[in-house]
Amino acid sequence: MAGSNTLTFSDAAFDNEVLNSDLPVLVDFWAEWCGPCRMMAPTIETVATEYAGRVKVGKLDVDANGQTAMRYNIRGIPTLLLFKNGRVVEQRVGAVGKSEVQKMLEAHV
Repeated sequence: MAGSNTLTFSDAAFDNEVLNSDLPVLVDFWAEWCGPCRMMAPTIETVATEYAGRVKVGKLDVDANGQTAMRYNIRGIPTLLLFKNGRVVEQRVGAVGKSEVQKMLEAHV
């Protein structure tokens, strides 16, 4: 469900791709069956395109990658976590609009 500018994260590569990234990383924790998650997909893709080169944007399917979802105590989806220097610096739970996602990112780019 990831678009051309949206990365797909997994348990196996999470530390390398997200925690060790030089850029801030926005991770969308989602699942195929989640209606609000599907509603967020176009927003995530748009943000990925607009912030290309400044922020890495990707999705992590909580059903296929439960280890990472548990590690970050993801209890509701969609959940957006913004990582910077290996730490969570912003979090939003539930479907949010593009302006809210931009607000999350602007403080950290």
